[in-house]
Amino acid sequence: MTEIPDAVLQEFGVTTITSAERFGTGLINDTFLVATADGERYVLQALNPVFDPQINVDIDTLTRHLEKKGLATQRIRPTQDDKLWIELDERSWRMTSFVPGVCHDMLTSGRQAYEAGALLAKFHLAVDDLEIELHTTRLGVHDTERHLAALREALEVHRDHEAFAAIETLAEAVLEAAEELPALPELPDRLVHGDPKISNLVFDADTGNAICMIDLDTLAHMPLPLELGDAFRSWCNPCGEDTEGTMFRLDLFTAAIEGYASQARDFLTTQESTSLIPATRTIMVELAARLTTDALNESYFGWNPDMFANRSTHNQVRAAGQLELHRSLCEQLSEVEAAVERAFN
Repeated sequence: MTEIPDAVLQEFGVTTITSAERFGTGLINDTFLVATADGERYVLQALNPVFDPQINVDIDTLTRHLEKKGLATQRIRPTQDDKLWIELDERSWRMTSFVPGVCHDMLTSGRQAYEAGALLAKFHLAVDDLEIELHTTRLGVHDTERHLAALREALEVHRDHEAFAAIETLAEAVLEAAEELPALPELPDRLVHGDPKISNLVFDADTGNAICMIDLDTLAHMPLPLELGDAFRSWCNPCGEDTEGTMFRLDLFTAAIEGYASQARDFLTTQESTSLIPATRTIMVELAARLTTDALNESYFGWNPDMFANRSTHNQVRAAGQLELHRSLCEQLSEVEAAVERAFN
């Protein structure tokens, strides 16, 4: 059983637990699945300090709204003092209900991709009328120029890094790809999930239907094509993010965009739909820049010590994988653009 402070469980009124194991593949928060003697299961999380715990207020508002709209969602379990979270040893802890199902680290079929697209569309439609002023905002989360500037700064500051030569070569490739990105037009901000990677979707284990969006700490107002671009760069890469040998699968993209359009064909403006592919390319290169920066800074992204010697090595592989994913997309650009045209027209 994974060690969890007894005081945390007591605050949430959960004392007779039968198991508490690490849960999911998230890189930021520490997440546990807690089972109780009466057969209940809850998700317990120690939030990464990058998240202001006030985000729990926004999550509570959002999930109440989703529930009213008929969407499955995790609800925060208040403490015995009716608080949404507790503070202990400089960490914020929260407990939510558990939505049973299966999460995937990568998609393997067009059916899964279609379901993912349809669920994200349902989420966007459901929250479109939610007027909410978020307590926390991740400023510049998709400010590509800011991330590229951070990469250039890291190259100047960490010239003594033991892997600098290899990382500098990687950085040059990232910056070159960034120069070739098409400019995005001014687009309206909408309320979005903020991190729709495939592992943040729950699928029904029996039917295969996508049923629930989880990990809502990243709620944001941003242009919708950036949200969808972040989804497509995750969903359409069947190789995962821990390898340089990635590829952009046209069949998965086609299914995903058709799934989204099946629910929200008239939701996107023409300018938004025509920006989907430029935004997807932007997200791939931007993430490559962020990972390359952290290969030098070694301070943000989590890493897998079972697969890699250190954080820098893992980040280098992931950054190279995003660059290869971008190259693969660009090789299929006309086919990908045609898929968008068919889906929305």
